[in-house]
Amino acid sequence: MAVDEPGVRKAPEEEPKSTGLGLMKGLGVTLKHALRPSITQQYPEVKPDLPPRTRGVIALKEANCTVCYKCSRECPDWCIYIDAHKETHEPASGGRGRSMKVLDRFAIDYALCMYCGICVEVCPFDALFWSPEFEYAEYDIVELTHEKEKLEEWTYTVLPPPFIEEGAEVPPEITTEAPDTAGLAAAYAAAPSAGPAPAAGPPAGAPVALGAPAVAAAAPAEAAAAATGPPVAAPAPAEHAEVTVDQETYDRVLAELLEQGTDRRVAEGRAKRAGMVAARTKAEGGS
Repeated sequence: MAVDEPGVRKAPEEEPKSTGLGLMKGLGVTLKHALRPSITQQYPEVKPDLPPRTRGVIALKEANCTVCYKCSRECPDWCIYIDAHKETHEPASGGRGRSMKVLDRFAIDYALCMYCGICVEVCPFDALFWSPEFEYAEYDIVELTHEKEKLEEWTYTVLPPPFIEEGAEVPPEITTEAPDTAGLAAAYAAAPSAGPAPAAGPPAGAPVALGAPAVAAAAPAEAAAAATGPPVAAPAPAEHAEVTVDQETYDRVLAELLEQGTDRRVAEGRAKRAGMVAARTKAEGGS
């Protein structure tokens, strides 16, 4: 027998839920999106406006590459292939020849690349960049290994970096000043115990004395040449066909992209790439 105890709260009776309210809300959301105008881009007629940090492909600026092999060593997939040779260049003022590396091949296998961006981060000379280019599909997996000529074309589509956010600290500019040669000469003159001052070359236009001084000056050079041995013949440089941008293709593609409303910086990069492809095709005897 139930007895009502004083001071005991009773749970309020729940109101019956209407099953049609949730259904009406769902149909309202569906109707709202169904009546919204379509924003689908008509690709490939309309190109997408990609952000600057899009990770499409890795582009190579060959002029900045010093063949340090750092990118290929740090790549976790080992998909970067680099070949180079050494050349010895004779200095203009005499002395020992200077040896430097010349890039023969730089290829990336995009069938193995996982787009981690480690190679772009570790490059100490800014030779690798992220390009938003994404139209590089091939019918054969072997053709996904792109050489340096193709990677150089993608540098024209690299977008400029985004603007600095409001309130961010601007890094200080690094200025390189020329050494004060006059101050160094004065320091050598003021401190005789520091050693002899560096010998200065003859002024421009001054006559060169002939006879014994010239022979004495040439003797150390001959001794250095005898010590280093016969000069090593430099290997023949690799053949590289230099082509210029096809101006007709460049103007046509640039006008088409600007007419479609593409940003001018992006349009100029794509037009330049199209001009380089057309020029290289003509140089190779293509149509």
